[in-house]
Amino acid sequence: MGDSVNSESNQAPIVHTCQRCGACCRWEGDVCLTDEDITAIANFLGITEEAFIDKYCRLQRNRRGLSLIDADNGNGPCCMLTDEGCRIQPVKPQQCKDFPYKWNFPGWEQRCPGAGKTSYSPS
Repeated sequence: MGDSVNSESNQAPIVHTCQRCGACCRWEGDVCLTDEDITAIANFLGITEEAFIDKYCRLQRNRRGLSLIDADNGNGPCCMLTDEGCRIQPVKPQQCKDFPYKWNFPGWEQRCPGAGKTSYSPS
């Protein structure tokens, strides 16, 4: 994690180092999964891909793939977020790895304690 330039818009570099606070895990929307994500997460959890899909996935809102379910019947954070942090951190989905460089949400800089940081400093 470090600096990145949004080459499409020529914006200033994004300075961000994940502080593992879970703010991005609480943002509404799909956590899109690739086939590779599904395989890695299922293996990490020690379950079959079918069992993982049945228990933790739903159809994306655009109906073009699978997404992780939200906690609390669709009204909460990512189902993989625990009090200790991301339950699947070593194999988290590519979409999660790409935040905030390839995707982010309006106002993320105010909600994310990693914005503007160049190193990890747990609280």
